[in-house]
Amino acid sequence: MEFKFNEEGLIPAIVQDYKTGEVLMLAYMNEEALQKTKETKSSWFYSRSRQELWKKGATSGNTQTVKNMSYDCDQDTILLQVEQIGAACHTGERSCFYRDIDLGEEPAFSREVVHHVYKAVKDRRDNPKEGSYTNYLFDEGIDKILKKVGEESSEVIIGAKNNDNENLAMEIADLTYHILVLLAEKDLPVERVKEELTKRMKGD
Repeated sequence: MEFKFNEEGLIPAIVQDYKTGEVLMLAYMNEEALQKTKETKSSWFYSRSRQELWKKGATSGNTQTVKNMSYDCDQDTILLQVEQIGAACHTGERSCFYRDIDLGEEPAFSREVVHHVYKAVKDRRDNPKEGSYTNYLFDEGIDKILKKVGEESSEVIIGAKNNDNENLAMEIADLTYHILVLLAEKDLPVERVKEELTKRMKGD
């Protein structure tokens, strides 16, 4: 494949969390960094300020394991999908894009919300808080959690039969939350479910 490097011999590389799709950072690669990344499955970049190659996490320990690489239609931008260990940004933030520009309204949803809820559920499991409904479910155990999953499934069916999409969305959200509690109870990561769905898509 022929990549279109700029006059400095560099190509921009967008780095994205392979689990959530969150954009973590933007860096630059030269041909050697690109080759090292392909060979080692670790992110290598070229520093324009230091004029040298650098491996992500070599000094900080905030490493990136490359799960997938792709490029755009013009062949002048690389996309890395990675497993990020620690912070991607040198400031200590998870992503370099942690500051929002005010557009006058809040976004309707976050595409990482399922992962955020799952993380919050596991945190509540590991760090109990008095009065927490999530902790109540964990304290009651697997039978209570399964009972709630069954009840919420029934509510989804009723919502669908009533042709009330607004209510249906709320009931599906309730079911999703209780399924995430079940996953946390069984120490089953969300990614395992995604893996199963991906396998089924390939076989469809």
